[in-house]
Amino acid sequence: MNLSIHPIDAAIVIGYLAAAILLGLWVGRGQKSTVDYFLGNRSLPTWAVLLSIVATETSTVTFLSIPGFTFAKGGDMRFLQITFGYIVGRFLVIWILLPRYFEGQIFTAYEVLQQRFGVSSRRVTSALFLVTRNLSDALRLYLTALALQQVLGLDLSSCIVLLGLVTIIYTFLGGVKSVVWNDCLQFFIYILGAVAALWLMITRLPGGWEQFTQFGEEFQKFHIFDFDLSLTKPTMTFWSGLIGGVFLTAATHGTDQLMVQRYLTSRSQRSASWALGLSGLIVCCQFALFLFIGVALACFYREYPPDVPFGASDGDKVFAHFIVNYLGHGLVGLTLSAVFAAAMSTLSSSLNSSATVLVQDIYLPLTRQELSPSRQLFVSRIATVGFGLLQIGIAIASYHFGATESTVNSVLSIASFALGPLLGLYLLAVLTKRVRQRAALTGFCIGVGSITAIALTTDLYWAWYAGTGALITLLSGFLTSYCINDPLNGDSKQEYS
Repeated sequence: MNLSIHPIDAAIVIGYLAAAILLGLWVGRGQKSTVDYFLGNRSLPTWAVLLSIVATETSTVTFLSIPGFTFAKGGDMRFLQITFGYIVGRFLVIWILLPRYFEGQIFTAYEVLQQRFGVSSRRVTSALFLVTRNLSDALRLYLTALALQQVLGLDLSSCIVLLGLVTIIYTFLGGVKSVVWNDCLQFFIYILGAVAALWLMITRLPGGWEQFTQFGEEFQKFHIFDFDLSLTKPTMTFWSGLIGGVFLTAATHGTDQLMVQRYLTSRSQRSASWALGLSGLIVCCQFALFLFIGVALACFYREYPPDVPFGASDGDKVFAHFIVNYLGHGLVGLTLSAVFAAAMSTLSSSLNSSATVLVQDIYLPLTRQELSPSRQLFVSRIATVGFGLLQIGIAIASYHFGATESTVNSVLSIASFALGPLLGLYLLAVLTKRVRQRAALTGFCIGVGSITAIALTTDLYWAWYAGTGALITLLSGFLTSYCINDPLNGDSKQEYS
């Protein structure tokens, strides 16, 4: 191992990874059923669910790449405008979709579609979730391993296996309780790491805070609002941030099992509502922090230019460069732990939610037999390990097939195209009465095909994708219902009873 960082910092990183496993072992003791393993016995406090929601949607890309928006030449804080949509979208989820998830004792978001449309809707959306979630998170594992490789000096495959195995172990041991409580730990670690890095950047400037603010004002780095009405402008505007952010967060936080499972661990619908609503405010503040870090990086590197100047496409590498080269011993380890914490919070949530969907939506219905709680728990843990190994395998295959960061980001964008149409499918379920299963699924397929074609053939800004896909699906499904003779719940719901 040829360490690129001091052994003290490497020890802190390894110590953090060990602590995550021990925490999983501690909170997972005494679990006896899938209600414990997947939903934490529906007993987790509001504040823990709140921090878990925020940590789960904060990936390594968020931590390292968002500062690049304000670091770049001509860059500013306009990206913060999307968080306004995030806040509004969460309240729409609380109003429209959250009540549906607390009707009965459901495990997954896709049971709601079965109750409204039928079995096929649940199977299609569950299968789509498993494919897109595991593909996208395997590629996120690959991107995180690239950062680990730079600082630990291991080969990339070993980094992938190390991160993957640690995440598998603590998720396997503790289930969703381990995921949520590790998310809370990870939230405090990456916020502490980010604040420490920002403070050191500013204090090392000859003019301190005054130089930082003068630099930001001189180069208009603190500019936030842009009311341009263009749909194709390649930067965030107020309207793409607000409207696009509403649809995007309604899709990610209203229909994705990764987030819905958080709400179902809450003690009540009221508790889940508070956690979801407040998370938008915290995410807004968090984005502002990361964007301020980008301004501080631009000011710092203007004062202390690097030996090799950063290129126009290196914005997401600048913060990592500062961490490794300018933070003192101990703080490097803390901040790198924050990077890995951001990644592992998303990956562990992916493993647990994928296992939930596989067991509850596919395996148990198809077995057509009663399984004891202990047997269900055993199958659930095996599923967790299976998805972890699958993601490790995809990440290693991406490396051996020569995937680059730009290739991976393109794949992740394509994988997200189904989010808007999936939201449209839920809106058909909640807002209409005449639309039945075949019309709804037809509208969903039209929505996926349309948004994919739009993304590949037009210059529409990505923030509009979710809203466009949702509205096309909603309209297509509604109009199709007048053309298709589709009886109520066209396939039997008894399969899932």
